[in-house]
Amino acid sequence: MAESPITILSRQRALLQAEYAYEKEEFQRLTEATGVRRKVERGIAWFPLSVGHCYRNSLDQIVVEIHKTSSEAGSAADPDDLSQFEPGKPVCFFTEDASGDRHGTGGLLTYFKWVGQVSYVEEDRMVIALPSADVYESLHEAYRLGVQLYLDEQTYRLMFEALDDVISAKTGRLAELREMFHSTLPIGKFTFDAVRFPWLNTSQQAAVNEVLWAKDVAVVHGPPGTGKTTTLVEAIYETLQRENQVLVCAQSNMAVDWIAEKLVDRGVSVLRIGNPTRVTDKMLSFTYERRFESHPLYTELWAVRKAIRDIYASRSGSSESRHQKIARLKDRATDLEYTINQALFSDAKVIASTLAGSANRLLTGMKFGTLFIDEAAQALEAACWIAIRKAHRVIFAGDHRQLPPTIKSPEAMRGGLDHTLMQYIVEQKPQAVSLLRVQYRMCDTIMQFPNHEFYGGLLQSAPEVKYRGILDWDTAVEWVDSDSPPAESGESTAGLSRANPLEAQLTLDTLKRYFEKIGRERLLEERVDVGIISPYKGQVQLLRRLLRQDRYWKPFRSLIAVNTVDGFQGQERDVIVISLVRSNDQGDIGFLRDLRRMNVAITRARMKLIILGDRSTICRMPFYRRLADYIDENY
Repeated sequence: MAESPITILSRQRALLQAEYAYEKEEFQRLTEATGVRRKVERGIAWFPLSVGHCYRNSLDQIVVEIHKTSSEAGSAADPDDLSQFEPGKPVCFFTEDASGDRHGTGGLLTYFKWVGQVSYVEEDRMVIALPSADVYESLHEAYRLGVQLYLDEQTYRLMFEALDDVISAKTGRLAELREMFHSTLPIGKFTFDAVRFPWLNTSQQAAVNEVLWAKDVAVVHGPPGTGKTTTLVEAIYETLQRENQVLVCAQSNMAVDWIAEKLVDRGVSVLRIGNPTRVTDKMLSFTYERRFESHPLYTELWAVRKAIRDIYASRSGSSESRHQKIARLKDRATDLEYTINQALFSDAKVIASTLAGSANRLLTGMKFGTLFIDEAAQALEAACWIAIRKAHRVIFAGDHRQLPPTIKSPEAMRGGLDHTLMQYIVEQKPQAVSLLRVQYRMCDTIMQFPNHEFYGGLLQSAPEVKYRGILDWDTAVEWVDSDSPPAESGESTAGLSRANPLEAQLTLDTLKRYFEKIGRERLLEERVDVGIISPYKGQVQLLRRLLRQDRYWKPFRSLIAVNTVDGFQGQERDVIVISLVRSNDQGDIGFLRDLRRMNVAITRARMKLIILGDRSTICRMPFYRRLADYIDENY
């Protein structure tokens, strides 16, 4: 007998509770027992810092700028740093007492008893919203200051609240969607004639029409390079010919910014709620904050707020008189904020935010005919329900054959917390799924293996990319065996990750030989771009260091990006080189067993894919043995 939707969701809640408990314990351990050097290596801390100026932003928040500075203990400004700081994430500050050696960089750590939030971050600068103006002085006076990611309890709270609302819903649209998504209850479709979109291919046109016909739910399944974003933007644009406003969400700020930017390019009015990851003039132009401060009434609002602060700071006049003035000014400020917000939201056709950001107070009480969730295969089910509570119907877009949600708790992973709501829809409602079938990224030789392994052989290469390559008589896919002699070391532990120094050097030597074949002038003139990918942060940091130390790479550094698989999600390069790292007698390949990550890594390449790995270790798993055999056949 099939499980009831409430049973499924109750289990999801229990698994989410396990994940939350694990994260709390992990955070406590990091805070109490992990040294500063290791925190910096993991990308969860910057240390030491310099404090810049403090000011009020347009939302009347107190924000402070901080900058990385170098350190003899391991520089927080190190270009190898794989920072995990993102806008919207909570952070806590700490200071170091240099009197001991307990934490690896000289002293004991003391944490401030308040939490800030990242407003903006780039390579060596971060803007953090503070809870009050009072705390700035304590930062400015602190000795050897650092900042660390804090446990994101707010997002967990929102996910628990959303699951509780869905589980307890007795009637109404939320209860209907719960039953449809987790049972065999049929979904509805409209029956009007299909709309033609000559600029889209056949499967993209079909996907847009399925979105328009859907009464309850639709899924746009977009494998790598198939134009998922193009299709989704068209679906949103066409939906807005029938609805006044829609909500567009994604799990990460970066994904929201990407789809928002494409909608702006299409001529759609977007209001971005929350913090964009890449703050350029173009991105800022559709953020709530920039629109708010650009409104004609903002100058008056700023003056009213300043008057309130001045009265609080002043001691002149009677207490009763001051209270009356403040009350009148606060009423005026409230009226001005309401007027500005009404104008901003009535002008916007798309409200864009992260899934957690859809619970922003600015959206309180708002309902939408359609919710679009991009990169839905990377979002926890509980996060999706935060936004679904505001919607009548839901459109998912993503690829459940690529990166799953990040789960840290082994118990939660075993229990299936990474099984997303999009996956449930794909399994329960295959009639709601539209597969995009034509890919425009990879040459055919690169595409065919992931096509048959992950997509049932249903994909085809567009004619313009099918046979393209960099060199005549080139081999599109290679496997370079990095098996080392027994006397030499292979993989090793690098901090909390893994690295393989011999394979790292072989990776760069292999790329160097390929560069020599192409030729320096052509590489620079045509700007042939390269991605070096490893599943392990330790290997990524090692590869970056080796690239920086070898003068050969200096002219090409702007063409080469080195990152983890997760860091390359959504990107593509002319040449992709993958270092698999694992090399041991036991055949232990760790999370290389998660084949979805390997799918992402392989499918970043346009014209050339080079894989480096110890075949005797890696190919004990059938998937990698099939991959090696496929490469041998096409070599």
